[in-house]
Amino acid sequence: MADVHVGPARDARRFLDTDELVWFAEPSRESPERTLSGIPEDQRFAAEVADGDPSYYAGVYGVYPLTLTVPGRRQALQQLPASGLTFVGVHPDERRRGVLTAMLRDHFERVRGGDWSGLSVLHASEPAIYGRHGYGVASLETRVTLTRRATLTAPGLEPDASALQTRLVAAGGPGVPDRMRAAALHAGARTLGSVVREVEAYAMFGRDTPQTLRDKEPQRILFATRDGSDVGYARFRRQQKWEDGRPDGTVEVGELVGDPATELALLRRLVDLDLTSSVVLNGRGVDDSVFAWAGGDRSLRGPVWDSLWIRLVDLPLAMARRGYAAPVDLVLEIEDASCAWNQGRWRFTVDEEGAGRLARTDGSPDLLLATQLLASAYLGSRSLEAARVAGLLDEHRAGAARDLDAALRMPLAAAAAVGF
Repeated sequence: MADVHVGPARDARRFLDTDELVWFAEPSRESPERTLSGIPEDQRFAAEVADGDPSYYAGVYGVYPLTLTVPGRRQALQQLPASGLTFVGVHPDERRRGVLTAMLRDHFERVRGGDWSGLSVLHASEPAIYGRHGYGVASLETRVTLTRRATLTAPGLEPDASALQTRLVAAGGPGVPDRMRAAALHAGARTLGSVVREVEAYAMFGRDTPQTLRDKEPQRILFATRDGSDVGYARFRRQQKWEDGRPDGTVEVGELVGDPATELALLRRLVDLDLTSSVVLNGRGVDDSVFAWAGGDRSLRGPVWDSLWIRLVDLPLAMARRGYAAPVDLVLEIEDASCAWNQGRWRFTVDEEGAGRLARTDGSPDLLLATQLLASAYLGSRSLEAARVAGLLDEHRAGAARDLDAALRMPLAAAAAVGF
């Protein structure tokens, strides 16, 4: 293994060059600072080795400051700060030399010492890698395709949906990122698993470049407002196409954000856009209301894959910040090879008010489980009992996994997280 040093990335050009080498996409035509503008300068980190190529870093990673919606007490919801790991890459010449392990160790130490609720979250490019480092899949996502003028039926939402106004703006317009974040915070307070970025990241994701614009229209934002306040939005662009002399364009929706009535109102606008034949909704949760609105999911649902991964970096803090649905008193033996401070036995108690606490104990364990399993269940929509049946955890007291599920569980699956 190489002697790896990880610290702040002082050179934005070198950071970006390493990232583009790892991901081998078309190089950005913007300046490094503009390309990386959504990641705060003090949240860009790099790994170096003594014998490495001086033109590149041995590895890079960045952090988006995020707001994550997690369970509150008695199945209410609350929003917590979380560290969004992104831009992770290792130079091809430095693979299998301990660079990624060193960067993740650095990241975990920073999360543990910062105001991140003990939580690191990410979207995984290669699931096997992050599972080994203690991340667990906490939510799933799918892709939904609607036909133009699809009928969306929701009698109970009609009064609220009809009271909304929708208005189209350019994604790069003045004040648009601030409006998007305000709407996302409003909607996220009502949506389990919702991720809200900082304003700079909304600006970065909504900005088009020559690469993203090739043969496409600029991104658009469709805002929904209630009583003059933004309560949701859709970020989309249309792909023009003509088939046998007829319009056959596609509306590609990257983000649809709002409470159910707001999303319904936005969708009704999107499926009625002229010169199009289909609307593709990316990043939708497996319990998405659109399946019910459109009359069933057989012809709507695309493949299902992992959405948000969670890492409980500071286990006692992360578990205390979350709320719970039922009292419990269990001894958990946690296996955590990457964060040694989490390893060992903990007594986990939840009181009648739904407040949880972890404390060190020498008591006999009721459950033995890897940290990534607890992370997967953190949002309350993945079953530890199912993991027990699958042979992924050891239950030393019959019913212990079900007891922990009862405390953790939420009535709906977590929504898919927006990209970051």
